[in-house]
Amino acid sequence: MGVETPGSQSSLHRANLERVVRAVRMAGSLTQAEIARATGLSAATVSNIVRELKDTGTVDVTPTSSGGRRARSVSLSGDAGTVVGVDFGHTHLRVAIGNLAHRVLAEEAEPLDVDASAAQGLARAEHLVNRLIEKAGIDRGKIIGVGLGVPGPIDVESGVLGSTAILPGWAGTNPRDDLAARLDVPVHVDNDANLGALGELVWGAGRGATDLAYIKVASGVGAGLVINGRIYRGPGGTAGEIGHITLDEAGPVCRCGNRGCLETFTAARYVLPLLHSAHGPDLTVPRMVRLAHDGDPGCRRVIADVGRHIGSGVANLCNLLNPSRVVLGGDLAEAGELVLGPIRESVSRYAIPSAARQLEVVPGALGGRSEVLGALALVLSEMGDSSLLDGSGAGAGVRVP
Repeated sequence: MGVETPGSQSSLHRANLERVVRAVRMAGSLTQAEIARATGLSAATVSNIVRELKDTGTVDVTPTSSGGRRARSVSLSGDAGTVVGVDFGHTHLRVAIGNLAHRVLAEEAEPLDVDASAAQGLARAEHLVNRLIEKAGIDRGKIIGVGLGVPGPIDVESGVLGSTAILPGWAGTNPRDDLAARLDVPVHVDNDANLGALGELVWGAGRGATDLAYIKVASGVGAGLVINGRIYRGPGGTAGEIGHITLDEAGPVCRCGNRGCLETFTAARYVLPLLHSAHGPDLTVPRMVRLAHDGDPGCRRVIADVGRHIGSGVANLCNLLNPSRVVLGGDLAEAGELVLGPIRESVSRYAIPSAARQLEVVPGALGGRSEVLGALALVLSEMGDSSLLDGSGAGAGVRVP
């Protein structure tokens, strides 16, 4: 085969193939008209490329309808490869397995002891992944990669987990390399807020948006930022630490050492004690939300106050980044308009009017699954297209971190 030179017909054709495969890979399925819009290629070029990809078994084409007209839906072949998602939370471990057509083949969650060591947690993950692979009848040779979510600051380059108050025994460990050695496949790692953003972008309430912020309020407060369709991490991986915006310089001391951070007015460990006198020390966020829906005035007031504080942070994001959509995740999202209304109220008060008008604030659609589905999406976004186009088997062309 001759050497491809830049600008040659063969290299241009290869580039167009990759553009189509990349668009379908991230969307799950697209009509040919949607592919043309997403790639900027002509309808005729897209038609020819889809026919070629179908002939090589790279994509599946199925009849569908779009706007009342007959159309053809294009997705990557279901047997082109498999991706695995692993999500570690404060009290849970969740694993999902999916294919490149965005179909979840198996999914399971189990409780996790917050005091378990990293080695114990990763051993549990290894066992659960292997069990699901066997249960779903997956060919291990088809596994392209694993996405791993951890609830703390992670250095995406080195894979080392920073200080985390949520899994205290994990600080300084390298869960990415450990899990890669256990499973013998490439592992990509990110924090829970970024994966929540990816999950909602690809599978949930963020679909169709190219710029969004995913806000997760739980043991801490974090934001996953999507700019031009990609997660923005910043050079040190700490972009999105919205929980440490200062709201009150004379406020409570935060775990970061500053006073009056957004987190000290919104995170569960700060707000639940406000309700202990009425509801006892075992109150949880899901129960607080249920009580608020049932009309409890104290719970409604606390949730509204939390919403207004989150809205102040969101207003800052609006003024800096001008996202088109904010997705609220975590248990608090179940409060619906009880928390979303106050968020919008603060945004309209503190954000630049033009940015506030363009912003849509919505609850997450995936609930507790957003991070594990985001872990699947992380592999889909980080993998290369070479193996799909060259037919060289799963794993080829994958960028190993």
